[in-house]
Amino acid sequence: MRAVSANLFALLFLCALASVFYVWSALESRLERHKRGFSVPGGGAFYQGLPADLSAKTFRALLAVPAAQRPHSVARLEARNLTDQTASAGNRDYHVNGDNKRSALREGPVKSGSPVEDGIFWSEWLEGLLPAGFTEDYAQAWRERARAHRIVKLEPGCGRISNQLATFADGTKACVRYGINADQVQGETLTYYLASLLGITNLPPLILSQLNSDSEQWAAVRTRIGGLQWSDRAVVSLTEWVSNLTGVVTPAPLRQESSGLHPVLGELRDKTTAELLELMQWTDLIVFDYLTANFDRLVSNLFSLQWDSRVMERDTNNLLRTPRGDLVFIDNEAGLVHGFRVLNMWEKYHNTVLGSVCVFRKRTAQRVAELHRRRDARKRLLELYRDSEPLSLELGFLSDEHAGVLQDRIGRLHKHILHCKGKYGQL
Repeated sequence: MRAVSANLFALLFLCALASVFYVWSALESRLERHKRGFSVPGGGAFYQGLPADLSAKTFRALLAVPAAQRPHSVARLEARNLTDQTASAGNRDYHVNGDNKRSALREGPVKSGSPVEDGIFWSEWLEGLLPAGFTEDYAQAWRERARAHRIVKLEPGCGRISNQLATFADGTKACVRYGINADQVQGETLTYYLASLLGITNLPPLILSQLNSDSEQWAAVRTRIGGLQWSDRAVVSLTEWVSNLTGVVTPAPLRQESSGLHPVLGELRDKTTAELLELMQWTDLIVFDYLTANFDRLVSNLFSLQWDSRVMERDTNNLLRTPRGDLVFIDNEAGLVHGFRVLNMWEKYHNTVLGSVCVFRKRTAQRVAELHRRRDARKRLLELYRDSEPLSLELGFLSDEHAGVLQDRIGRLHKHILHCKGKYGQL
């Protein structure tokens, strides 16, 4: 009798998933009317809305699981959550650190010598060609300006309808993420500070702000906030809006038909310098998404292969590229809090993605090793978060359970790096 009940429950669960997917399909069709285009080099306008045919759909689920529910619960589906990428007056291009000589080297042929060293690490000369991205000095300056400037306009343009594109009084812009619940804002924020701990600078700077009725920063858009039905005193995140970005397709070594990205010199020496620099950033992305259990990027594509064999030939969710080839990791709401809550459902995909990579940035691996050795990830993340964000106490921090999950994943990642070192260290 117990077995029959279990089978019946499983059947009902699958039916519920099918029903939700049907609703999601209809919702996507409506959201197509809100899609906005941007130019692709050598092509026409590329639209960020999903194609209407079923084969092009990616199943994006479980971003809105309430805290009281367990991972097997059916979640609300959401529209593709991408930062608006159209160019806009008053917005600077991507912040680049580096001189013209280094830029020329990036565009040139591969330097003589190995692209890897010590078996599994990207070579020092190759790392030297990678710009610093959003440096801490730059991020700190942006955060100070963003906290000081009044917001004069809110409009659609940052993915989900509950998010808004904000214009500051000086003409610069930021994506405001209200979140289906506060956990999403928390995940986005803590993911940003974890990236800082790891030395990963591909994430645009971020601040928190509170929607107080007496806040001068939000006074000019108070009517708009009322129309959005945002709760008074809610804490929202604002991330710098970056113009002139394009989509990114998963590179061939990381697709399902490939054996993965390993330090096999014959394969890597066939790549151009620009291709190697992009692969280097992908290895940081995979490490980062594994630690945060972010299923809303490459992992969601891997999951979607069940019904869409060509999903990895299209743009990767929440990943964009600058004209110089630098990757920008956006919309990290699924990281840490949500990712940890639904970990059982996605863990096999996280492990598959991590297992496909055995080349790493040495600096990233060193920081992972240090966090593993000291077992103080929770303490260091909390200190950085509280020192950098005045509203940290309002938004809150990881639960003890989730902090333990993070430390455990750091240990698992460190073990994987050591496994790769043992396998390829003598090459």
